[in-house]
Amino acid sequence: MWKIWLLFDPRRALIAVLMFAFGMALLIHFIVLSSPRYSDHLGWGASAPMAVKAPVPAKP
Repeated sequence: MWKIWLLFDPRRALIAVLMFAFGMALLIHFIVLSSPRYSDHLGWGASAPMAVKAPVPAKP
């Protein structure tokens, strides 16, 4: 295992892993916040699942 660290600088490897994890966390959060099911930001998200909402009556 110690031979691996002879190939990579531990500080650079740690910074790269942390930057990757932070980028992934941001990406996942923005994807979840952009979906109407899980986001209620500023009131534009769904307040209830679609199956619970009452159907809209058809116009005669």
